Amino acid sequence: MKRQLKLGVLASGRGSNLEAIIEAGEAGTVDALVVIVVSDVADARALELARRHRIEAVFVDPRLCATSEEFEAAVIDLLRKYDVELVCLAGFMRLLSPHFIRTYRNNIMNIHPALLPAFPGLHAQRQAIRYGAKISGCTVHFVDEGVDTGPIIIQAVVPVLDEDTEEILSARILTCEHRIYPRAIQLFAEGRLKMRDRRVLCHEGTDIPQQHEQQVWGAINP
Repeated sequence: MKRQLKLGVLASGRGSNLEAIIEAGEAGTVDALVVIVVSDVADARALELARRHRIEAVFVDPRLCATSEEFEAAVIDLLRKYDVELVCLAGFMRLLSPHFIRTYRNNIMNIHPALLPAFPGLHAQRQAIRYGAKISGCTVHFVDEGVDTGPIIIQAVVPVLDEDTEEILSARILTCEHRIYPRAIQLFAEGRLKMRDRRVLCHEGTDIPQQHEQQVWGAINP
């Protein structure tokens, strides 16, 4: 039996990417196991989802913590208790402090619904539509001290169509998120991700193959 990487997931909402990660692990397509889910929202669907899969689910109430440092200390204690090797952010709506990031340097992943470095921060899909972008997508990246500025691991591309609303584009991107987040975790689990300056390469020394939607390239090159 292959060794399974121990994942800790931080989530604030519905947990759709968490669900994709759990299902990939259960299907055997990812050599990783979610051992704990932590949320800062008491009724987050992510906690309910974790419990359905018999995964430890913990609500850490920020209101009971005097400072953000105290909140993060509680989270770190939980991650250490379960020997978490990779922290995955899945719709976690709190910024992590430099101390937290140093504690898990290059061991924290996030997924963002845009092709970083374009459209960082909140409402990335709305930003893409308002800017008039013709393509958008999603990015899995390591987390650093900035907002969506960490080294890029893998990206997927989708078209932005003339009739798109924020909701329609979000749904199109979300389908890709569910594909590439487990893929990035598997590359990490295999020990294939290496840093060169701020570039993330596979251990063979080549760039990580980027997934894309075929209709994007057809639209660009008819």
